[in-house]
Amino acid sequence: MIPVEDVIGRAGPDGVLPLLTLAEFFEGNTVEDSLAPNQWGYGRPPLAELAVGLARIAERPDVSWVRVQLHPETLDLSEVLAEAVAVCTSADAANCESWTAGWESSGVVTGLVDDCSDVPPVPAGMAIRSIVWD
Repeated sequence: MIPVEDVIGRAGPDGVLPLLTLAEFFEGNTVEDSLAPNQWGYGRPPLAELAVGLARIAERPDVSWVRVQLHPETLDLSEVLAEAVAVCTSADAANCESWTAGWESSGVVTGLVDDCSDVPPVPAGMAIRSIVWD
């Protein structure tokens, strides 16, 4: 997982957190409550399972990219904490929700949940859908 110091550096003086690649967030990450901590132990699958599922989503022909959205508390607590996953896709929210069945998410919303930096381009005909956990 990316070191928190690198995340803070990328956030810059304005504190706008970067979207992280799946590799930046998941590789070597064993901190189960670093993503959707309120659902860990209450139905949310282990990080390793989510990483595999998100990699599959990223490979879909109707998906341009998948990124992890960090929680603002990352800056305050100096821990890499995620609150949502952004999927750039031509699929509607209902289809995206079908991809995440069993993840105990709160659903899929259109757009990012917070301002982020390092947002890749959104190709024509696609939109950002966020898988969120509350």
